Amino acid sequence: MNISSAISAGSKILRNKFIPSPQLDSEILMAKAINKDRSYILLNPKNFLNKKKLNLFNILIEKRSLGIPVSYLTNIKSFWNSEFYITNNILIPRPDTELVIENILKLTKQKKKLNILDIGVGSGCILLSILRERKNFYGTGIDISQKCVNISKINAVRLKVSSRLKLYKSDVDKFSLGKYDLIVSNPPYIKTNSFKYLEKDVAKFEPKLALNGGLDGLSVIRKVIKKSSELIKKNGNFILEIGFDQKNEVINLLKKEGFYINSTQKDLANNYRCIVSTKI
Repeated sequence: MNISSAISAGSKILRNKFIPSPQLDSEILMAKAINKDRSYILLNPKNFLNKKKLNLFNILIEKRSLGIPVSYLTNIKSFWNSEFYITNNILIPRPDTELVIENILKLTKQKKKLNILDIGVGSGCILLSILRERKNFYGTGIDISQKCVNISKINAVRLKVSSRLKLYKSDVDKFSLGKYDLIVSNPPYIKTNSFKYLEKDVAKFEPKLALNGGLDGLSVIRKVIKKSSELIKKNGNFILEIGFDQKNEVINLLKKEGFYINSTQKDLANNYRCIVSTKI
């Protein structure tokens, strides 16, 4: 069977299982199976597959048909200007989170050297993207999950920023090292009873620890805001990603802890997604 025929067959299987973007997913999984990039697939559709590679492709298609996210099958997710190594222990970076990067880069345009803390570093997608863009900045990342810390280390080496990075396994409550010019966090903010409304791919396969914000969706956000008010320098910036319906509640929490609200930012779907604030 050639590449094109196999992709068509894979796409049909995914379509019948109501998987979104079946053609694209099939192409990406083919690229993984034959260890080439997607452009090779598109330029060489008539190339024949040997039995081993065809079997691997079929296994990947079967797993995707069960709802396993493509990023967990390929162990790669593109975010900002880089590719991040991903496993199923890590929340998959979202395009919406790139809004956080945009705002940090705007805020720090004139800054020569900053010390940044990322609370809940995950794959490292936020902090490492900033360190790549700002060559004189230094970063500290904390996460409650040792697996996340390990993945961030791998990504830091891949992106050549590990010399400007420190990583710690720590609950935000227990972390008290240093004072920071800028703090960023994308904490868990989904309400516990909202899990049933999430897409199957997310609810079934992504780590609950990185998603579950408690009964009101704010239990981790409260802790992050309180600790950030202690760890941030005066006039330091705090950038927080939030759920689409949390803007007003989170603004009140920030004001109580001595933050001035600079702006609230909407994502591509026109939902409030990011709050920029300053410690006063």
